[in-house]
Amino acid sequence: MKSTQELEQIASQIRRDILRMVHAVNSGHPGGSMGCTDFFTALYFNIMKYETKFNMNAKNEDVFILSNGHISPVFYSTMARAGIFDVKELSTFRKLNSRLQGHPATHEHLPGIRIASGSLGQGMSVACGVALGKKMDKDNNLVYTLHGDGELQEGQNWEAIMFAAHNKIDNLISTIDYNNAQIDGPLDKVLNLFDIEAKFISFGWATLKMNGNNMQEVVDTLEKAKSMTGKGKPIAIIMKTNMGQGVDFMQGGHKWHGVAPNDEQLANALGQLEETLGDY
Repeated sequence: MKSTQELEQIASQIRRDILRMVHAVNSGHPGGSMGCTDFFTALYFNIMKYETKFNMNAKNEDVFILSNGHISPVFYSTMARAGIFDVKELSTFRKLNSRLQGHPATHEHLPGIRIASGSLGQGMSVACGVALGKKMDKDNNLVYTLHGDGELQEGQNWEAIMFAAHNKIDNLISTIDYNNAQIDGPLDKVLNLFDIEAKFISFGWATLKMNGNNMQEVVDTLEKAKSMTGKGKPIAIIMKTNMGQGVDFMQGGHKWHGVAPNDEQLANALGQLEETLGDY
């Protein structure tokens, strides 16, 4: 188990990776990636049980499903820093013939990727199938998911959310990145979801809330969620984050959803983030 300080140091390096990756190809989604960095760090370095030698079937391992696949930079960096594949491969992000494409995919055989994601709204359905499969196999490990708040505007999610509660899929922990920002603007201006937590409760889920940019709170809430599994209900965590967390001029709003920093902005941003594990 890593201490809170160690996790924060890892998160700082992952944020540096994210910025350098999208800057190098002038393409990618840094805002949501940086907002979710603390979650990914806690999940992969303290919470999930998994083998770094990748097995697609995940027998006797926890599984993570990334539904909002456009935040692939944080996903790739976290897995590399956790030892699932070589950190040096981060330099190939979004380049021709790279395994690290803008949205995660399985046909490149990248370790750690179990579904192609990027067509939003599908991760919950996949996660229900994975979690049910584990129950059928008498595998007591858990399935974790991450979803953008904006993608909950798509109806397929709510069919899956109903399905999960109806079938008592209580080995599923789904986190919603509630940053109130999507590519076209604030969530409440594009299509307001109103009270997301109340919706999950009314659909039969157990719920928790957390500040996704407070490392200790993230760890504690995920541990609390684990203690709530096996009790007949899937668990939803409403995670409040800041898009672009860690860099003052990127934080808040939707501007940095899918915009890469220029040279000057990159230098400014990296100056605000400690290099703790060595840049790739």
